[in-house]
Amino acid sequence: MTFATLGLIEPLLRALETLGYQTPTPVQTQAIPPVLAGRDLMAAAQTGTGKTAGFALPLLQRLTLEGPKVAANSIRALVLVPTRELAEQVHESIRQYAEHLPLSTYAVYGGVSINPQMMKLRKGVDVLVATPGRLLDLHRQNALKFSQLQTLILDEADRMLDLGFSEELRSIYAALPKRRQTLLFSATFSDAIRQLAAQMLDDPLTIEVSPRNVAASSVKQWVVTVDKKRKPELFIHLLKKLHWSQVLVFAKTRVGVDQLVERLQGLGFNADGIHGDKPQATRQRALDRFKASEVQILVATDVAARGLDIDDLPTVVNFDLPIVAEDYIHRIGRTGRAGLTGEAISLVCADEVELLSAIETLTRQTLRREEEPDFTPEHRVPTTDSTGQILKKPKKAKKPKISGGGKRNLGKWVDSGDTAPDPVAVKPVRKVPVFNTGPRKKKP
Repeated sequence: MTFATLGLIEPLLRALETLGYQTPTPVQTQAIPPVLAGRDLMAAAQTGTGKTAGFALPLLQRLTLEGPKVAANSIRALVLVPTRELAEQVHESIRQYAEHLPLSTYAVYGGVSINPQMMKLRKGVDVLVATPGRLLDLHRQNALKFSQLQTLILDEADRMLDLGFSEELRSIYAALPKRRQTLLFSATFSDAIRQLAAQMLDDPLTIEVSPRNVAASSVKQWVVTVDKKRKPELFIHLLKKLHWSQVLVFAKTRVGVDQLVERLQGLGFNADGIHGDKPQATRQRALDRFKASEVQILVATDVAARGLDIDDLPTVVNFDLPIVAEDYIHRIGRTGRAGLTGEAISLVCADEVELLSAIETLTRQTLRREEEPDFTPEHRVPTTDSTGQILKKPKKAKKPKISGGGKRNLGKWVDSGDTAPDPVAVKPVRKVPVFNTGPRKKKP
């Protein structure tokens, strides 16, 4: 099977040759023909399997061969994505595929000034990649019209729901033309996504090129158990021991990202961080430097889980496990892409066992556990079975009983027979008062 046999036109084939694409991936093989035929589509595929090309190539071909020229403040195709980083990534891919086509492309998202985006849309854009919030802002200010829209693509729609975009999606849906082609591509399909698809898609063809919610087999995964307070120390130990050349690290909070980056930089490591509080320009600069291998360690919140595409990224580390189990698949999907291999290591403490259980249940596998010498946790992580269920929780250690010689520790008092091992640590010996417990004598 080749891209030519899928029916793609020569300008697209020329762009793919320049990019080094030789053989279609399974999702591309199954998606491109029905999209070219105008079918609505639901496609489930692991991240890193080429699903962007699976919808972008046939979309660009249809726009080139069909339909009128785009009007002012109008678009002909809309790609909705959950994050700014993913918007940039998807737009860059589409721009490369359309290199030899007479089509215009653009990306809009929040965190940057809206005025340049409004100016760009005045001439009309064939393919617009957008985050939901900024798209609605532009539409409500009459900078964007949907009357010419032919195709809607929802990319990573489950993440959009996770981030709370359900109201925005409903508003966008109400504003779009009823007659259109709708494509839904995602690595995972939750029940909520299937309900959304039932509302927005018309008799869709469903394809699944991998089992539902399964991580890529090209990624070697394991868990290292550790006490929460020793996670930074363990990460630095593993970084040195395993000689990680480049590593993407996921932390749960923005404060956690900043603290880890500050500690790494203080030790002389080339590290940077991205999260939602940083300006978009700062985040993009950090991503660009990481992609160019100018930064060895990039620490991020889940804002980067689906918007980061790096050739041959060898290692992903979950410094904290994600709250949403599906995000684990997207995090580790940043490595082992396009047939290459990678490794994903999770640093897990005892209070994350519920999150670990949810991940193992979702992926239908028990992650291999390891312990690093000198980092054995005091608070043991409960074991889980092959379905991710927690088998037992470790019992709290009992305090040793004191015995022998009738000696008693009475708070800050010490029995007169005891000898303090450290005269500084223990207060001076004080005689325990003796109380008469016999029968009381009546006063004469």
